[in-house]
This record gives sequence, structure tokens and C-alpha cells, in this order.
Amino acid sequence: MIPTAVIIVAGGSGVRMGAALPKQFLPLKGRPILMHTIERFAEALPGCRIILVLPRSRTAYWQTLCEDHGFSVQHLVCEGGETRFDSVHNGLKLVGDADLVAIHDGVRPLVSAGLIRRAVADAEEFGAVVPVVTPTDSLREVGREGSCIVDRSRYRIVQTPQVFHTSLLMKAYRQPYRRQFTDDASVVEWAGGRVYLCEGEYSNIKITTPIDRITAEALLDLGSAGDRLKVVE
Repeated sequence: MIPTAVIIVAGGSGVRMGAALPKQFLPLKGRPILMHTIERFAEALPGCRIILVLPRSRTAYWQTLCEDHGFSVQHLVCEGGETRFDSVHNGLKLVGDADLVAIHDGVRPLVSAGLIRRAVADAEEFGAVVPVVTPTDSLREVGREGSCIVDRSRYRIVQTPQVFHTSLLMKAYRQPYRRQFTDDASVVEWAGGRVYLCEGEYSNIKITTPIDRITAEALLDLGSAGDRLKVVE
């Protein structure tokens, strides 16, 4: 498989979770969410370089967690920045000679090996890949005059891992930060790159609220969440 580095971004504060700890450190089936996430990539991409981006104030705590849980998956730890853009920019300094870089939310621990490998394979061909799913709920656009229904078939929900040719991503991250940067694909697009969409998975949830953690626990209890619960259009 093409040499790939993985940057796992875990700089959230966990405000919406309503917990004392940032959400990435909360337990999921008895272990911190981040450990599940790291293991998914280590299993899907053997030998990949895994870079974990953490707030400076939490690096020592993470080391303690790894010791307490006997967590031995090899990874590098990088200090995060003020924004996600800054955090990824810091992580890129450690990718080495990898040809591809995958960037993933630390609190998406249910990403399947199939999705990871699919995104990597597509990125090798197209250069910049984002997994997406179609909204299943009705959508309304809200404006000053009220709201109106929109055609949900024209929209996609964006997930991670987002995977890029390293040279393309490095070039994109040389530009100044803009508030319009909502993810890494938007950074690449602002730099003139084109993004290819690949099939995501509905089970690849982002744990942001307490109900998300309950859902993730249930999916792990089912086992093989990505294979069993993937919705095909």
C-alpha cells in the first residue's frame, strides 16, 4: 500500500458533551475514545505513521492514560494550535516521506477499515478525497424572511478521513488561515485544488453529544458496525 501518514485531530474541549474531560478522553467500552480511533487506522493501514494532535495541556494526561490502559499502538504526539487549521499545520511537520496524508477527527472511533482503505485508494487516483453520505432528514434553509424547504438530494454530509496527496496538502497549508476553512477539503479548494467525493458510512459518527456516545456504545455492541449499518442509496 502507498506510504500514508494519518493525522488524528483531537483538540476539542468537549463543551457540548457537558463533561469535565474533553470528549476525546471519555470512555467508550471502558477505554478512551481516542484509543479506539487510533486502533482503527493501525489495523486498516499496517505500518502507517500515526500522528495524534493534542492540546499542550493534555499531552501528559494522554501519556498517563496510555500507561494505565497498556496502550501500545505506536504513534507520535504533536501539540495542537489555536484552530483546527493550526493543529493540522503542526501535524504536517511530522508526516515524513509519506505520499498520502489522511486527516481524521479523533472522535470518530467507528470508522471502518473498508472506508479508510477506500478513501486512501481513491486519493491515490484523484489527489483529494472526502467521504460523504446523503442526508436522510428533510432540510430547510433559514433566512431573514423565514425558511424554505431544499432538495436534500443536492446535499452531502461530510465525514473523515479526508485523504490527500501530501504535496497538494502541503501547498494548501502554506496559505494564510481564513474563517471559511471548515475542514481540510475547504483548505485545498481555496488553494485551487479539486475534491473527489467517495462513499462514506452512516455508522462513522462523530461523538459530540452524550447521545452520540450512547449510540457508539450500541454500535460497538453490535460489532462490525460499518459493515452492518452502512446505508446504500
